[in-house]
Parts: sequence; C-alpha cells; structure tokens
Amino acid sequence: MDPDRPMKALLQRQWQTGGWLSALLTPLSWLTGAVVAGKRTAYRRGWKHAARIDVPVIVIGNLYVGGTGKTPFLLATLEGLRARGWTPGVISRGYGARPFDKDTSDTPRTGQGVLDAALFGDEPALIACEADVPVAVHPRRALAAQALRRDFPSVDVIVSDDGLQHLALARDVEVIVQDARGVGNGRLLPAGPLREPASRRNTVDVVVTNLTGTGDAAPSVNASRLPRQLTMRLVARHLRRVTDGDIRPLTWLTAGDAGEDRDALAPLRIGAAAGIGHPDRFFATLRQAGIDPVITRALPDHFDYATSPFSDMAVDVLLVTDKDAVKCGHLNDPRIWAVAVSAHLSDPTFFDWLDTRLHGHTPA
Repeated sequence: MDPDRPMKALLQRQWQTGGWLSALLTPLSWLTGAVVAGKRTAYRRGWKHAARIDVPVIVIGNLYVGGTGKTPFLLATLEGLRARGWTPGVISRGYGARPFDKDTSDTPRTGQGVLDAALFGDEPALIACEADVPVAVHPRRALAAQALRRDFPSVDVIVSDDGLQHLALARDVEVIVQDARGVGNGRLLPAGPLREPASRRNTVDVVVTNLTGTGDAAPSVNASRLPRQLTMRLVARHLRRVTDGDIRPLTWLTAGDAGEDRDALAPLRIGAAAGIGHPDRFFATLRQAGIDPVITRALPDHFDYATSPFSDMAVDVLLVTDKDAVKCGHLNDPRIWAVAVSAHLSDPTFFDWLDTRLHGHTPA
C-alpha cells in the first residue's frame, strides 16, 4: 500500500543503530544542527522575539520525527486540566489540512466539536471531537493562539499540539513525548531521527516515555527535579463504528461474548490498519488487549483516505486508530471500527504538579 515502505524501513533501522546510509547523510545532519542552533541563538540574544499570550501555554512535542504517542498524552492532559478547573484550548499547525491561501494567511481556522479534517488536519479534528475543546490551526502558532483567545475568551490555558521547535511562541511548560526508541542513533535529520540534539531533553520540564508495546518496566522517578520523568502506556478501551457511532466493548470481537447474538457464529475475521507515524505500536496495543488481527496494513502517516485502501482486505471487521477514523466516514464501510485508547501514566501526581506550575505562570 505504501510503495516507499522498504526504503522507510531501511531508514528507520539506520536511525536506530546507524550504518552506511546514516553515515552518508551525516554532513546534511550537520547543516540541520547549524540551522537549529542559529534559530535558538537568534531568540536567546533578542534578535527575534517570542510572542507572549495572556494565559499559560503548554507545548507538547517530540524530538524523534514521526509518531511517539503525543496525541493520547495531550488528550489525557486536557482531561487532567479540566478536572482541576481549567478551561483548555488547543492550537496546532494543522498538518495535512488544506493549505492556507496567501490572501488569508493571517486568518487561523478555529472551531469546536466535530471539525472537517480536510480543513483542520486529522489530529486537531480528533482532539476537538474527543475532548470537545476549542481548536485553532495555523502554521504560525502565535497567530493560532491569539485567534483562539479572541474566538473563545473563556479559554484560560493553551495546549500546543507539537511546536516544540516553534520558538516564535513563548511557553510556560515544555513536554517531550518519546517512545522506547529514545533518541535512536542520536543524530539529527536526515542521518538520524532527531529534530534537535538529544541534549534538548535536559532543558524541558517533562519527559514522557511511551512504553506501549514493550515489556519494559517504568523507571524510577525523582519528581523533585527537572526534567520530570514519567512513563505512559496506551490501553484500548472500546470500539466505535465509524458509519453510525455504535459503541461496543472489546469483547464483542470474540464469538463467545456473553449477551451478544453472535455466540453461535464463527469468530470474526479481524483486520487492522493505521496511517500514523508508528503503525506497529497500534498493532501491539491490539495484541496486548487480546486482539490478534489476521492481517495488518501500515499506511503512510496522515494518510488522507481519499479512496479506500481496504477494498482488497477480506475481513469482517477493520480496526483503525481514532486519528484514522476522522477521515474514514465518507468511505461508508460498516466494517471500520475505531479503537479508543486511554493513556495510563506512571505518576499519579503529575497533573497536580502541572496545575501548581501553571498557577505560577512564569513564561519560559
């Protein structure tokens, strides 16, 4: 389905352990490092200035390019903030959305509830739907933040979906979400997977390690110093059919589910697909929940689903991520079910700490 997958697989292996291709690309990574250092120096010396918003700003990003589990952690953060009396809103670049016209480049798109992924991007559309929070998208996140405050004045804390490297917006809290791959071979793009040097992890406030799909134990945590370290695991909760919103428990996928009229039928033939940065993690989440698809399909990240990639999949049920589901409605395929997941954090006091930190409101 993805003709470039063999090359991407080679690059991913090189990004983890190094090799001939990584070595060949190393001079280009030096250029990346020079650009990153130059940008940070410009802001540090005052040649460029970061826009400050009148409410606290949390930036949740990553160093490793591609999917690390950032969106589930962001959703958990929104829930944690609401539980402590905050009214959060989200800003994003809106990756994958219809490009902004030059004539309207200073007009961010804002909305809440069910949003068109083609206008807002798949992740912002998912966040708006799942968390029912106001969302604003624009390549310049400072403009998105200003529009969010203008159109939704009740918002009293802004969470930036990605944007760790977008220094034009001042922030109060920086969070890096990584997974078991860590920093890979430690090199910058394109010789390695990093957007910034690995040492950047030492300058943020929080480092979250997503251990979903691994057998690794949570490391010991010293919560008295920064960066604050915690781990996260994603757990499948239930299924939602894309065509009609029908909700079913995970046990519905087994023929012997009590209370179902399917207990005399043969087990369902289950397939799974994911158009995310790290599809294998989604498949691992399913297997940890006791669901073993007979066929899996890894699609390119932010796959647009303009046409169905499932027509040749002879299965009864197709499991996809929530991020994919927001773009699958027009396919009118009753086999497609979104798997809702929740983030389980190793530190039960984290959101209390975050609440206290935000009340201090001292922008970085």
